Amino acid sequence: MPQQVNLDALIPREDFEVERDIKQSSQIATIQIRDLEDGAFFSNVTKKPDFQRETSEWQPKKVSEFIASFIAGDLIPALILWQSGNSIFVIDGAHRLSALLAWVRDDYGDGITSKEFFEGRIPDQQIKVAEATRKIVNKDIGTYSDHKFAIGHPKKSDERIVESARRLASLAIQLQWVKGDSEVAEQSFFKINQQAAPIDKTELRLLKARRKPNAIAARAIIRSGTGHKYWSKFDQEHTGEIERISRHIHETLFQPELQTPIKTLDLPIAGRGYSSRVLPLIFEFVNLTNRIKSESQVVDDIDGSATIKHLKTCRRIVDRISGTHPGSLGLHPAVYFYSENGRYQQTSFLAMVGVISYFDDNNTYHKFIKIRREFEEFLLKHKMFPKQLVLKFGSGTKGFGRLRDLWIKVIDLMIANKSEHEILQDISSDESYSFLQPEDRTAENRPRSDFNTDTKSAVFLREAMQNPIRCKICGGLIHQNSISIDHITRKADGGLGIPDNGQLTHPYCNTTIKG
Repeated sequence: MPQQVNLDALIPREDFEVERDIKQSSQIATIQIRDLEDGAFFSNVTKKPDFQRETSEWQPKKVSEFIASFIAGDLIPALILWQSGNSIFVIDGAHRLSALLAWVRDDYGDGITSKEFFEGRIPDQQIKVAEATRKIVNKDIGTYSDHKFAIGHPKKSDERIVESARRLASLAIQLQWVKGDSEVAEQSFFKINQQAAPIDKTELRLLKARRKPNAIAARAIIRSGTGHKYWSKFDQEHTGEIERISRHIHETLFQPELQTPIKTLDLPIAGRGYSSRVLPLIFEFVNLTNRIKSESQVVDDIDGSATIKHLKTCRRIVDRISGTHPGSLGLHPAVYFYSENGRYQQTSFLAMVGVISYFDDNNTYHKFIKIRREFEEFLLKHKMFPKQLVLKFGSGTKGFGRLRDLWIKVIDLMIANKSEHEILQDISSDESYSFLQPEDRTAENRPRSDFNTDTKSAVFLREAMQNPIRCKICGGLIHQNSISIDHITRKADGGLGIPDNGQLTHPYCNTTIKG
C-alpha cells in the first residue's frame, strides 16, 4: 500500500494574523534553489498559515518526479504567497516548496527539522517512507550536496550531476503575491484549494474550526501532542495536560503500528496512524464522543479548558474500548474493527463509538456483557454486513450511523432472547437494511494465483481466530492490550494469588461484573 511522505515540518506554521497591520513591502518575482538552504533569508521567514492542512499528501515517486522536473527546467506552477510584516505565508504550493526543501535539507520526514518538530516521536512507518523516498531521489537525481560539490569539483563528480548542477544556477521558482489583508489571503487560500485539489469536507470543517476545542483536540491526538502546537497560546499547565491526555489517547488508538500483511492479533483499534485518512477520522471521533453535530455550537477555546474537557471525554471512550482501565470492555480489534481480510474499517470504529454512547445513555453495559459472546460470534459470521453497508452509503461518517443502529438493533434483539434466525428475519424485513445479504461474497476480489496482502492477512486471521482466548466471565474474546487477572476464589473469601486461582478476564468483567 503506497504511503505518503510527511513533509509537514519543513515549513513552520504561524498565526495568520500575527502582524496583520504591518505594511507590505515590495516583493520579489522569483527565488533560486539556494534560497531554500537552512539559514537563507527566504526560508527563514517562510511560514504556512495555521489553517493550512498537513503537507503529507505526496507519495515518494511524486516527490522525486517533481524535484526532477524542476531540475530539468520544466514549467512549474508559481508559488502563491502573502506577506504579513516580516513573515511570508504560502497560500498555494506548500507541497511543491516542501519537496524542494526536503531535497535541499535531506529531510523527507526523518531529518533534523522533522525530529525537532515531532519531538523525536516519529512513527516507524513515517521513517520507512522517508528512507524509501531518499533512496528513490538519490538514485534518480542525486543528493543536493552532491550537486553543490559538483559545481566546485566537476572532474571528481558524475557527469550527469555536473550537468544538472550547472543548470540549477539559472533556474528560478516563480512567485505570485496576494494583495490585501489576512481576510483576503484566507479567502484566497480556500478558493484556490477547493478548485485545484478539493479539500475533503471534513478536513475543510477542521481547517475553519482551527481555534475551536474539538479541532485543537483532534490535532493534538493525531500527532500525540507533537508537531505544530495549536494550543501553544494556553498557559503551561493547560498545554501540559493537553499533551499528556492526547498522548495517552494516541497510544491507545494507534499502538502498536499496523503492519501488513497481518501476522499478529495485536492490532491497533484505530488502524494505521500514518495515513491521510486519519485526521478526518479523529476529528469525527472527537465530535462524536462530545456529541457535536455542528461547529456552530462550539465557540473558540480561549484558555485551553474546553480542549481539555473534550480530550477527557475522548479518553473516557477510548479507555472503555481498550486498555487496562477498570471500565475497559477490551473490544478485540480483529472482531470489531477489521474485515475478514484484515482491512481496517473506519465505519466500524465510529459505529462502535456510537454504540458505547448508547450504552452510556441507557445503562446497558451489564445487559451487553450477558450477550457479548453471542454478539461477537454474530460479528465474525457476518463480516459482509459492514462492507455492504459501506458500498451503499459510503465509508466513515457517511455510513457509520446506519451501522451503529444496526448493531444496536442486533444487541437489543439478543438481550430480548431472539435467535440468530429471528434477528436476520427482523433485519431483512426492515426497509433500512433489507439490502443486506448474509451470504453475499460479490464484494470480494477475484481469485488469483499468487497470495496478495489481503489474502495473506485473511489466512492468518482465519487460523488465529480458531481457538482464541476468551474471558472466563463473559466468554467474549480477549485482546492482549486489555487483560485482567482475576481471582477465581475472591480474596475476600480467602482466595490466594497463585496460578491455580487465577483466570483471564476483561477489566470491566473483573471489576464491575464480578465486583
